[in-house]
Amino acid sequence: MGREIRADYEQMLMFPPSVEQLVEEDHPARFIRDFVELLDFRELGFRVPSSEVGGRFYAPALLLEVWLYGYLSRIRSSRQLERACREHMGLIWLTGGKAPDHNSLWRFLNANRQAICGLFKESVNVAFKCEMVGMAVHAIDGTKMKSSSSWGKMSGAEGLERMQEKLDRSVADFMTEIERQEQEEMGDYRLPLGMHSALKRKDMIQKAFTELEESGLRRVHHCEPEARLMKNRRTVELSYNAQAVADQESGIIVAADVVNEGSDNGQLVPMLDLVKENLGSVAEENLADGGFFSGSQIGLAEERGYEVLVNAPSSETAPSQSSKTGVYHTREFAYDEARDCCICPHGEELPYLRTKVRGKNKNGFRVYRCRKHRSCPHRSKCTTSKQGREVEISVNHAAIERQRAKREDPVNKRLLSQRKAIIEPIFAWIKRHMGFRRWTVFGLEKVRAQWSLICTTINLRKIYKRWQSGGLRLATQ
Repeated sequence: MGREIRADYEQMLMFPPSVEQLVEEDHPARFIRDFVELLDFRELGFRVPSSEVGGRFYAPALLLEVWLYGYLSRIRSSRQLERACREHMGLIWLTGGKAPDHNSLWRFLNANRQAICGLFKESVNVAFKCEMVGMAVHAIDGTKMKSSSSWGKMSGAEGLERMQEKLDRSVADFMTEIERQEQEEMGDYRLPLGMHSALKRKDMIQKAFTELEESGLRRVHHCEPEARLMKNRRTVELSYNAQAVADQESGIIVAADVVNEGSDNGQLVPMLDLVKENLGSVAEENLADGGFFSGSQIGLAEERGYEVLVNAPSSETAPSQSSKTGVYHTREFAYDEARDCCICPHGEELPYLRTKVRGKNKNGFRVYRCRKHRSCPHRSKCTTSKQGREVEISVNHAAIERQRAKREDPVNKRLLSQRKAIIEPIFAWIKRHMGFRRWTVFGLEKVRAQWSLICTTINLRKIYKRWQSGGLRLATQ
């Protein structure tokens, strides 16, 4: 008859296990330690205390190891990490049993936001040196994530003024109390605890006023004035737009950024610039969906020598809602670049009128206007304008036409169809497996640091699989 295995709480160990024996050889905690030991903390910009004066402090390497392991394990709260450092064997091994408190963890992360962004680049460099990044095909995409604040509490100028007036009264009451204590000599001068938060809120409201004026918006959130209302499928939420570029071969994220623009059509070249900054060059072909299609971006990519393959925008694929349909649709007007004119369906020339720029992307258009509209028998069907029919041609018309021709090639069509399989599983993994659907920090700078940490985690997870299988050796091994 078999015997049950039970815990023997009175058992004595003659030779207690060392810290090194707490985790197996291929444990992710060992991989995290090896990766962190590769880093030059001062070069990355981490704040490394150097003074011999003062008490003991946690080493930046130890705190970074805790955060990286926490994100790998879906633990992103400093308080949860503090508890896990006492209960999770991997973290007990990483910290050597010296569990840092949540304040130390949070202060480290908050003080090293820029360095965290540089940490992502280091993960890309490690993957590249380990030959995990190909330079054949990369895919670009963006995903919108809700901000930490809710859009329901957004305020316009009047609402911000009311908040400011209320805080001014609170600060005035605090100052009156301080003066009374000084007159009665009730101890040393000291700001009341409540006044610190009041002054902080007042500073936040002032920043919201500035953002409201500079952005031209009607409403902002006083805690997060940089967040924007963005449409995400069927809902509209106060959000930020997270961008990423992924490699076709390994899924390694080679560039990452966050913007507060709801549209992607100004992010194509900036993201490729980041890829070039991280890797020294861009891929032989870069895929993007129709949301990234912009005349100015297509032209700029061609100018910089970036090979891009972008899906047709919705303006080309969706049915036209314009009244100028059929034979008088804009696409029926032929553009003659040599003669610098457009030719209407009836053979009349529309000469060049002016060039105008519109939109946040500064898209330039050459405007051509009909001069014979008064005597044209088809005028009522062509336009309702008293000045005559106008046709706009992008200043990047030639580059756009080359992009359309490139997109129609059967080989490129098959390549473009692979875009979803390259980049979208990464966003699905972040949102579903990691459970990360909402930013937990305030402000664009902090959001960018958090996205960099998320993308670093994705890269490290992929590198770890190669390391675990024995196909990769880091320098410290």
